[in-house]
Amino acid sequence: MKRAWILATVLTLGLTFILPRPSSACTGAAVSARGSASGRAILWKNRDTDYFSNKVVYVTDQPFAYIALVNAHAPDGRHAFAGLNSAGFGIINTVAYNLPLEKEEMRDLEGIVMADALRSCRTVMDFAAYLEKRQGPDLGSQSTFGVMDAAGRAWLFEVHNHGFTVHDADKEERDYLVVTNFARSGPENKGAGYLRFSRATQLFDTFPKGRVEFETILTHFTRDTGHALLNHPAPNTWKQSPADSPNWIYASDCICRPYTSAAVVMVGKSPNDPQSVATMWVIPGQPMCAAALPLWVEAGEVPDVLWKGKNAPLWQQSLALKKKVFPLEGGNRHEYMDLSFLDNSAGTGILPSILEREKSILKETHSFLSQPYTPAELAAFQRHAVNP
Repeated sequence: MKRAWILATVLTLGLTFILPRPSSACTGAAVSARGSASGRAILWKNRDTDYFSNKVVYVTDQPFAYIALVNAHAPDGRHAFAGLNSAGFGIINTVAYNLPLEKEEMRDLEGIVMADALRSCRTVMDFAAYLEKRQGPDLGSQSTFGVMDAAGRAWLFEVHNHGFTVHDADKEERDYLVVTNFARSGPENKGAGYLRFSRATQLFDTFPKGRVEFETILTHFTRDTGHALLNHPAPNTWKQSPADSPNWIYASDCICRPYTSAAVVMVGKSPNDPQSVATMWVIPGQPMCAAALPLWVEAGEVPDVLWKGKNAPLWQQSLALKKKVFPLEGGNRHEYMDLSFLDNSAGTGILPSILEREKSILKETHSFLSQPYTPAELAAFQRHAVNP
């Protein structure tokens, strides 16, 4: 996989650590069924990358088929950056820059690891066994993986080529784990993403214990422009700004960033109902520029607009809007977000209509999943959601 990082070699006991570029980062969380308001495990990932054109693909494999978020130029699903399989096993990752990586060993192979796990793992314990077998210089990992399964378990695995550390959300005080770009098991104050970690923790702490709602993560946390240290304008104030005057914030230390290519929120199967389905919600593009859509492995397909063509149509649409949300070029000026394009006093901002459509999709999906369903009905509903 093409490297998108600036490399700096820091030798400590013969180990190499990678210094991050701002684009090589993600924010996420793993929530156990016990911590979730719905009684189902939750995984969340805002994907930050240089590869802004993504796709979601359906992959037929054995023993498990799966759906996966991939780069547009690699649509075979063998490099996955978030995904869900037919057993209800889900996986995400974030780079952990304070984990060791020895010189001359393989690196940047997390996408292959996740695709392998999606085709072969049923439980979080299966993933642990997968890692045990593959430890060594060819694993190519310096990452935290978030995984969930149909039993409602949600674990974080902090993985380097020669070892891994497991954190079980059920052993946390509030049954969830926030993750950015440092490993809890790595050296303190090394790595990256500390401001985003603080901000995400602030957001999760607003939930009562055992009442984490995936809808709030999906509709608000993925689009959060708050800052752990600074007072950024609150979203309910954006509509007061003039439409003809930019309202700038520096967004690179926000959860919703100039480098965010997609957001994924997975809601697991009900541990008490083997016949239930897990749902993979996907925001196709920069979260300010697209509405979330529900997908199911059991549907046996993904709507064409999420994968067909050199660049998937929905990502093309969101990328066109993103150029207006982040309109500046040169130096680091592309990291400044114009809030007035999102909402303003003239009512011409793009965000209110996106959120209204998303609200409608969420309501329809909730009603739909309360009834019996077939794979054909799931597929038809997915198509309806992208073309209401």
